[in-house]
Amino acid sequence: MAEKEPMQQDGVKSDPPKPDEGIPPWMATFADMVTLLLCFFVLLLSFTNTDVTNFKTMIGSIQEALGVQFDDAGATAVPYADTTFSERKTVRENRQIVELGARIKKSIRAEDLANMARVSSDKSGVMLRLSNQAMFTRGSAELTDEARKGLQVVIEAMEGTDFNLIIRGHTDGERVESQIYSSNWELSAARAARCLRYILEHSTISANRMKAVGYASAKPILPSTSEENQRLNRRVEFFYMPPGRSKW
Repeated sequence: MAEKEPMQQDGVKSDPPKPDEGIPPWMATFADMVTLLLCFFVLLLSFTNTDVTNFKTMIGSIQEALGVQFDDAGATAVPYADTTFSERKTVRENRQIVELGARIKKSIRAEDLANMARVSSDKSGVMLRLSNQAMFTRGSAELTDEARKGLQVVIEAMEGTDFNLIIRGHTDGERVESQIYSSNWELSAARAARCLRYILEHSTISANRMKAVGYASAKPILPSTSEENQRLNRRVEFFYMPPGRSKW
């Protein structure tokens, strides 16, 4: 039997009560619970250490699944960014510098040039130092037979890389005993240029990748206060610099 509709006292039908305004009570409780859960997981995350390698692997896998293009780095690729590109370039250059330094040292041992050659490297490049005493006679810019062996090591290192090469001539600051060169500046520059010319004549290396500089006694390794220090300061330096540097 149908219920009777509510009637006002004078027999006129009355309207039903209006529903409560706002969200249902259960939704407020649910929202509070979700917020608390979110705070809980954020707190857990703050106590963990992000594994960068696994994160990059995960991102790379997502890229592959979605068909996003990436380079040969495979699943470890991450979306392009200037900082990412710079970091990759720096890591690649550092690896090339270490490899080049190791290869030059191996060549020096093979040619038995340890008495005249020293190799060092840092993040800017690789430095090969050859003693002037073994490369040139006093006051001269003519190469000795031992100097040619040293320059062959320089050539082999250049041919195996795309590095640029700066050849630096240094003297000890003593008065030049030569009828051709009137100062240490001229002598140091002539020795550096002579090495560069030899490399060009005995290889296919482009001249655009090399330059020669004379420093005279302006950049000594040690103060020229003894014969031993002067001997060390008389040198030719071959500085290998990675390509793309603004100044070389």
